[in-house]
Amino acid sequence: MTAAPENGSLPPVTPRTILRAGDVVTRPDWPAGEDVRSVHVVRIGGAGMSAVARLALESGLTVSGSDSQDGQFIAPLRAAGARIGIGFDADLLDADLDLVVVSTAVRADNPEVLAARERGIPVIHRAAALAGLLSGRGLIAIAGTHGKTTTTGMAVSALRGAGHDPAWALGAAVPDLGRNAGLGAEPSAPPSTTALAVVEADESDGSFLAFTPRSLVVTNLEPDHLDFHGDVTHLTAAFDALTRQLAPGGTLVVCADDPGARALGQRAEERGLTVVRYGTGEDARWALRQERNGPRGAEIEIDTPSGELTAQLSVTGHHNVLNALGALAATAAAVPGADLTALAAGLGTFTGASRRFDVAGTAGGVTVVDDYAHHPREVAATIAAARGIVAAQPQPGRVLVGFQPHLFSRTRDFAVDFAAALSAADLAWVLPVYAAREDPDPRVDARTVTDLAAESVEPVAGAEQLVDRVVAAARPDDLLLMLGAGDIVEVTPGLMAALDSARGRG
Repeated sequence: MTAAPENGSLPPVTPRTILRAGDVVTRPDWPAGEDVRSVHVVRIGGAGMSAVARLALESGLTVSGSDSQDGQFIAPLRAAGARIGIGFDADLLDADLDLVVVSTAVRADNPEVLAARERGIPVIHRAAALAGLLSGRGLIAIAGTHGKTTTTGMAVSALRGAGHDPAWALGAAVPDLGRNAGLGAEPSAPPSTTALAVVEADESDGSFLAFTPRSLVVTNLEPDHLDFHGDVTHLTAAFDALTRQLAPGGTLVVCADDPGARALGQRAEERGLTVVRYGTGEDARWALRQERNGPRGAEIEIDTPSGELTAQLSVTGHHNVLNALGALAATAAAVPGADLTALAAGLGTFTGASRRFDVAGTAGGVTVVDDYAHHPREVAATIAAARGIVAAQPQPGRVLVGFQPHLFSRTRDFAVDFAAALSAADLAWVLPVYAAREDPDPRVDARTVTDLAAESVEPVAGAEQLVDRVVAAARPDDLLLMLGAGDIVEVTPGLMAALDSARGRG
């Protein structure tokens, strides 16, 4: 895997971003100053697009939308008043529709997009819509290759602990927050007078350049989404451009333990930006001193710019400890004078985002965990966290993994690293690639990874074979990780039933 540049200076490169006039119109100022009363969200059922719809509903707009199939976010949106169709149809666009919102996953020949253009209805990107819906608030943006969702949820929880009620938008369900986006804690409450918002800033298509944050966290920076950015140089240029988007007087918060984020901070500092570092190093202003992880969370002791601080987290693993430091540093930067003890107390209420080491339950004596890990580093970190848990059990177990690669391009580019990461499990099975927005590539499949891995890593033809292999191999006290950003999560319930049935509990 090609590492992100670590040198302090880089040759000038124009970053790539989906935000441009033409196919997708950039309107980050929307709806300020515009007479917009109704929006239509294409692929409204996705985590990110449903967040746009939710914020639009809570802003008092009329919302319609569509998706190819039903999903977990659609029913709550319907209950909140959205009119949603299954399947894409130009007739779903109301006669008085003002705006259409799309994402990179929406193809240019989508019939609703074509109809909108024929009717002269503006089409804007998801990030531009979010920026508009949250305009006027002090924005805390969470960016990075890994840990964005968790750090975003942590920052919202920390602010709530300190008495604030920020708006937020992130790319996954977070049970602690009640929904994946909102203008405040209670949908029916009057608009919050606390002008803060926390948003997960997605680098995959460069659209995070729609944001102008007061406080920007970069958890880490390493190669990913090269299908869009082309190479690591352009990806790095996009992050550099994002730091230039900081609001006047804003603060860049970077993880000093990550080479890519650290170098980003160095370059920003050389341009005169205020940079705050967190991590384990001596130069980190938010420095981790002690860390004690357990199955139910972690206790951390840190040095802060205001003195020592102890925090009890409800999530475990070193990667989550670093995410917590980032959330604390970012919220403290956005709210100078905030009570750090209160921020830490709020942080401790965060129990995790959906599919982020999400314990689905125990079946047949096997603990089953869903996780969104779809990058080699995430896979490695999740397996390491699981290894620590099973080792601490009264009866030590093994770490088993079901993994669904996400995107043909990512599987191809990181095959060696995926193989190395999965080889750290006791047993691992690799499903066919989840294509997502890409067209099939017959040259890339599960064997692209397994052929480079240990013998304990095997390909499976599909969900049914995965269930059969797991049931045959699993033993009580094992921990099974179901990893991937595609639909592997839908396999989990049936797999758990099969495990129970095989152990005579069905």
